[in-house]
Amino acid sequence: MNWHKALELGSAKYRFHDHDKLAHYANAACDIEFEYPFGFKEVEGIHSRTDFDLSNHQKFSGKKLQYFDPETNESYVPYVVETSIGVDRMFLLVLSAAYVEEKVDDGERVVLRIPPALAPVKVAVLPLIKKDGLPELAHKIMDNLKFDYNCQYEEKDTIGKRYRRHDAIGTPFCITVDHQSLEDGMVTIRDRDTMVQERIPIERVRQIVDERVSMRNILQKL
Repeated sequence: MNWHKALELGSAKYRFHDHDKLAHYANAACDIEFEYPFGFKEVEGIHSRTDFDLSNHQKFSGKKLQYFDPETNESYVPYVVETSIGVDRMFLLVLSAAYVEEKVDDGERVVLRIPPALAPVKVAVLPLIKKDGLPELAHKIMDNLKFDYNCQYEEKDTIGKRYRRHDAIGTPFCITVDHQSLEDGMVTIRDRDTMVQERIPIERVRQIVDERVSMRNILQKL
């Protein structure tokens, strides 16, 4: 459950569901359920299979599968606790929880708030216009990122339309290169979820992106 909640897709949308009817080999079973748009459904099943599995392996293989506990000075066949997470259900969970239609100052936008560590495209590099040396600088930044992250370079349409396109596919961060960048070596990084923009030094772009999209951000919460 800690893993699921670390994704920050809505802690209140998760719950445990204990099974009333158990398989003949189980002594406990519990599901982790998520509230999809169509109601609560299982995402992960957790089952205590007792010693059924290893006892049968031991019986039919003729090989001893016991563990000796030095504290109790006893041997026993261990229980197996199985957890099974559905990849297709998890994929649907992330998409359905991340998809948002919201009103903003200049109208409406569709945004996929996929956790940055899971987002397919991590960052977009966008020259404000496709001339005056901005594309060349943008390509240099792109070359410094593309071997570590799935990045996209775009120079077509207004910067606002490009932001909207990347909001819709869940790109966590957009890096914009403008004329001022040529003078002060700074670029603008835009956060997908808050739409907040901040100026950062070009030489720190890679470090900042790494900090914000790293799987470490999720694992440290466990």
